[in-house]
Amino acid sequence: MTLALGIDPGTATTGYGLVRLLPNGELVAVSFGIISTPKDETPSARLATIFDELNKLLKKYKPATAAVEKLFFARNVTTGIAVGQARGVILLALQKANIATFEYTPLEVKQAVAGYGGADKKQVQEMVRALLQLDQIPKPDDAADALAIAITHLNTKRYD
Repeated sequence: MTLALGIDPGTATTGYGLVRLLPNGELVAVSFGIISTPKDETPSARLATIFDELNKLLKKYKPATAAVEKLFFARNVTTGIAVGQARGVILLALQKANIATFEYTPLEVKQAVAGYGGADKKQVQEMVRALLQLDQIPKPDDAADALAIAITHLNTKRYD
């Protein structure tokens, strides 16, 4: 029974989702949510919050593996840099915890979860709900995205 942590990085909001792959191939949501940082904090304080909160999750759940969304495009350079910094802190925390970490682009996630790289956010969220047999689409969006990343990883590594 493999437990994977999916992470949707961001400075203001980092989504996380823990999904377990059962021996029968079923996927089960274990936990999901967000790590939020206050807007009035300094950038370094926000990064420290992400690092500390992620470490708490790692200690509590002890995932076997992790997957992080790969930053491949940013419309706004400032936003891209901030997300890149959050990714760096996340990758550092995962490395220090000795957790094997993989990265997937949004296109790869859409393809793996919805079966179509051009799927919109709502289609992906509905597939996450269906694949994890949840009563409703996970909220907030960042948590649903993180669950999609974990699902992508588990399904990708299952067939490697």
